Amino acid sequence: MQFAQQVLFISITALAVILFFRKAAQIRRNIGLGLHKEINDHKPQRWRNVLLLAFGQKKMFQNPLVGVLHFFVYAGFIIINIELLEIVLDGVFGTHRIFAGWLGGFYKVLINSFEVLAVIVIVFCIVFLIRRNVLRVKRLAHKDLNGWPKSDANYILITEIILMLLFLKMNAADTLLQLRGVGHYTQNLTGNFIMSQHLHSILDIFNNSVLIFTERTCWWLHILGIFTFLNYLPYSKHLHILLAFPNAYYARLEPMCKMENMPSVQREVLFAMQPELATTDAATPEKFGAKDIADLSWKNLLDAYTCTECGRCTAACPASITGKLLSPRKIMMDTRDRAEEIGKAINKNKEWVGDDKSLLHDYITVEELRACTSCNACVQECPVSINPLDIILQLRRCLVMEESNAPQEWSAMFSNVENNFAPWKFSPDDRDKWMTDV
Repeated sequence: MQFAQQVLFISITALAVILFFRKAAQIRRNIGLGLHKEINDHKPQRWRNVLLLAFGQKKMFQNPLVGVLHFFVYAGFIIINIELLEIVLDGVFGTHRIFAGWLGGFYKVLINSFEVLAVIVIVFCIVFLIRRNVLRVKRLAHKDLNGWPKSDANYILITEIILMLLFLKMNAADTLLQLRGVGHYTQNLTGNFIMSQHLHSILDIFNNSVLIFTERTCWWLHILGIFTFLNYLPYSKHLHILLAFPNAYYARLEPMCKMENMPSVQREVLFAMQPELATTDAATPEKFGAKDIADLSWKNLLDAYTCTECGRCTAACPASITGKLLSPRKIMMDTRDRAEEIGKAINKNKEWVGDDKSLLHDYITVEELRACTSCNACVQECPVSINPLDIILQLRRCLVMEESNAPQEWSAMFSNVENNFAPWKFSPDDRDKWMTDV
């Protein structure tokens, strides 16, 4: 019987790991659909970003209460699942609390701290559920999240609560069986744990067979729940648990107000101002800006997959605040959805053969792009270093330079800049006239 359980456990573990890495490879391929972009400078600053923004969650603490809640839920869930290593080893070798024999008295200290964190995670997850579904915090009740995104967030919070409850109940049944001196539970005696011992009064009414069934059921459900969570992660906004770290490392370090110019366009402006420098050997770019996923950089696509859907960008966006259609969060969600759509087509056809859709127009509308003021509020607010503005600017560049699609006011300004080197319609020779009129 024990051998059969070990074989079953090893098979399930292998399947979970294979499925996770299979999906992870598909996401990596989807991100790789973007254009190459070399990002390998200022390594000390990049590692500092990883420590402060990803590990330390620095930006989350702009709102101290939410920062503390999020940090404990995140850290608690990760730290508690260190115990996953013990569960895996026990499952493979058929042992019982294998680390208890190795760590001695420190093992009880470790599990006690895990149990305290488990209770904190349960309480804080309940608070988050209340914020989303009862208090309906504005940025968490936005229309961007209608349907699956809202359900996704609730599923994750409920799953975390269930996993923590299973962990506590498993420990309670286990330690109660130790006290009763039942079978293999006496191999490594741990004594009662700080939180789960309060469940003894509830479980003590059951006989040993029921307790063993309870402990084994909680053990299996806990590990199966973690494996399920692992494979749900790549389909969820909670993928940022993993991608926040590389995204913080590859975050843009230049000042936010500095836009990335196209060298070819910059060269043409230079030639217009200094015609003597003009040459005929410069290659004309195939296209300006971005219309679809393949026109964006891999960093733009990494941003899209890292998006936490927290809505801080949209809450800070002046266009969104004033009722315009633009939502930076939706820009990132749409970009990810389009990348996933192309990825599914590649899975089906073994290659991307194209379709009649594109990110621009079919996912992100002209009205959304025109509403952006390029203020960088969304970039400033993002807790995981995402840059929605970069995608907006590239799509808008395609809109204007490839499709000649611009409002009349913009076209007039472009014409003035081209002819007069200023947004206003007067000759450059008259620029200093205001001084003579004083």
